[in-house]
Amino acid sequence: MANEEIKVDSPAIGAELAGGRSALTEGGRPPAGNADARRIAELEREVWELRRTNEFLKEYFAKDLDADPLPPPAPPRVVGTIGERSHPEVVAAAPAGPPGAARWTPGQSPQIQDTPQPMAVFRALGPIEAVVGGRLVDPGAPKQRALLALLVSKVGQPVAVDMIVEELWTGNPPPSAITSLQAYVANLRRVLEPDRAPRTPATVLRTYGRGYLLDSRVVEVDVHRFSERATAGWQALDWGEPQQAVREFEAGLALWRGQAYAEVADTTYVRPDVARLEELRLSVVEGRCAALLAVGAHEMAVAELEAFTRAHPLREYGCELLSLALYRAGRQADALGVLRTNQKRLAEELGIDPRPALQHLENEILNHAPALDWRPHPRVIAKSA
Repeated sequence: MANEEIKVDSPAIGAELAGGRSALTEGGRPPAGNADARRIAELEREVWELRRTNEFLKEYFAKDLDADPLPPPAPPRVVGTIGERSHPEVVAAAPAGPPGAARWTPGQSPQIQDTPQPMAVFRALGPIEAVVGGRLVDPGAPKQRALLALLVSKVGQPVAVDMIVEELWTGNPPPSAITSLQAYVANLRRVLEPDRAPRTPATVLRTYGRGYLLDSRVVEVDVHRFSERATAGWQALDWGEPQQAVREFEAGLALWRGQAYAEVADTTYVRPDVARLEELRLSVVEGRCAALLAVGAHEMAVAELEAFTRAHPLREYGCELLSLALYRAGRQADALGVLRTNQKRLAEELGIDPRPALQHLENEILNHAPALDWRPHPRVIAKSA
């Protein structure tokens, strides 16, 4: 953009210029009696900068972000003010996007940044496994594996040495416990970072105060992926996308190979998280069966729910789903039998009545309520049309 000239109408400044006198004293400062002229000049410079920024922003938003951004216009030569003055470049910020989105700055084309690959992937939904560089590696001897499982259960959080010793040796550590622990840590570091140069700080398994931690910024854990899949499945079911829900739930359940954190599942430190994950797994099994019912796979749901309720007879939601699946499969007597068996078991073992939802379902089954009949969800119909 070509330089512009801004005419100044200030009488005070014009008078001094007409008289051939300089508006600057030695050192570049205006004389003390020229305060009005100095203030006018400062205001005009501010107006110019605002105009320049406005023009630049208009040009930026008029362009597609895939094009190279235009440079800001060159500052104009100001005529009739206190000489020429250089101005700092104005940087227009790109509109804020969602977290993780590529940010645009002047002077570079926008680029989508790839998510860095984790340095190690841990599988803790079963016996502990570690994958480094795409290959399964051996975590080592039982105590060393238990140490890794313990650290994975608290990934991103420091675990104190005293706590590790207490858990690994079940409250009765030998005099050599600290020395053994240090050897286990050194061995794991060699396994998890085989290319790390000698005497350089570890990146994956770090020392943190008087403890150790696995850095969550450079590792991935299947426990977190399972939680994400579970959340996505329930959201899809709530949004009327049962087929997507089935896929999400199945992908999450496929990560399980046994008891979570198997090597340290009975330790005081990890036991609450093991119980939490097991409860989440059972709810995902129920969610998958609910999604199967929503897509009309009643017979498949019956087969899975019968096995599930035998293993977990006090889970009322599972009994509710099984009863509904049996009714939709044309087995009304069996559906009522499930509800009444559940009612009897709850009374005998826990001394409580079934949830109101189960009592309501029994009444609807007895009355052949049309609301129990399966109907494809409108979104499913639209997708299959």
